[in-house]
Amino acid sequence: MIRIYSKTDIGRVRQDNQDAYFAETMSDNTAFAVVCDGMGGAAAGGYASKKAVELIKKYIQKSFRNDYGEKEITRLLQNAVLSANIELYRMSVNEEELHGMGTTVVACVLKDDRAVICHVGDSRAYVIGQDVNLITRDHSVVQSLVESGKITEEEARKHPKKNIITRALGVEENVLSDIDCVDINKGDFILLCSDGLTNYLGKETIKDIFNKSDNDTDYAETLVEEANKKGGGDNITTVVIKNGSKGE
Repeated sequence: MIRIYSKTDIGRVRQDNQDAYFAETMSDNTAFAVVCDGMGGAAAGGYASKKAVELIKKYIQKSFRNDYGEKEITRLLQNAVLSANIELYRMSVNEEELHGMGTTVVACVLKDDRAVICHVGDSRAYVIGQDVNLITRDHSVVQSLVESGKITEEEARKHPKKNIITRALGVEENVLSDIDCVDINKGDFILLCSDGLTNYLGKETIKDIFNKSDNDTDYAETLVEEANKKGGGDNITTVVIKNGSKGE
């Protein structure tokens, strides 16, 4: 059976929480989750993330069918994200108080030991088993610098331009989302999170947290606590999906 644990926190510096998320088990072998991190000022950023979560959730819940395979789930997630982008962009253009708003998104459907992950921006998805594997690629300025060899991953977490993303929902009329499809072993975890976590915790720290706790319910909370201990300079959101247990 799939289990989900989640936590969102304002952090130690920000006055508002511009993160939003939703997660649910749709059946014993299927789960859906989405995490968004808003931008564009406190009111607009917070609105963008919450609205995106609401729109994507409604699209998935309305359209998902139990007989969907990977191909259909991929199309479903992409269409849900595109639909949300269209509505956010329309609102940003037409409503003055929402000008400039946008949000990242990372969304996942896990079904029958296979995860389909769709993302835009720098909110991330990891698969955690024996090791911690980053699945998504940040759409950000610093990621381009890392890939060109100009800075290291450690330097990227502290870079002055670490918050500049190159793609977001609601900013342009059209948006390109990335899709990743991965096997998830029984007993392994999927972690969806905003950059308020990964700006402070590297893969080794995340791995230590999962290795040291025997209680699944602690992971989401402990990840947030550790990010706050290391600075908590941003909102922090974590969704942890456990793909049952070995033998189930």
